[in-house]
Amino acid sequence: MSTSQIDWHDRFAPTLDDIEAMASKALAELPEPFKSLAADVTCSVAEFAEDDILAHFEMESPFELMGLFTGIGLTEDGAVPQTGQMPNTVFLYRRAILDYWAENDDNTLGEVVTHVLIHELGHHFGFSDEDMEAIEARADAEE
Repeated sequence: MSTSQIDWHDRFAPTLDDIEAMASKALAELPEPFKSLAADVTCSVAEFAEDDILAHFEMESPFELMGLFTGIGLTEDGAVPQTGQMPNTVFLYRRAILDYWAENDDNTLGEVVTHVLIHELGHHFGFSDEDMEAIEARADAEE
């Protein structure tokens, strides 16, 4: 069914809970050993990143940030949790994700949520943005 054939009149934008359910499904479908290594990472969904986070990354618009990993990655010193340490968390930002999805016809919303989640989990595993961009470029070249 093409987009023009869908009756959008009675449809609503996916909620925070909908995005969280997609992320939970993606986490549950991770292959081992990644699934076990990410078991202690929590996932939280918010409308947008907070202003201080956007300022830290020098972003002018909250639509620029779809996800964020906070915590201590597995390859960093102190990767063993300490008392009082906040859990490693992946934040997904609903409005930025929906905006990206609406502007890019080549992925389903579930694929976008999964991609952002996997990207942020990459930081938990010690990959930089540059590392992940290189991995994605190699994967795209192999297709």
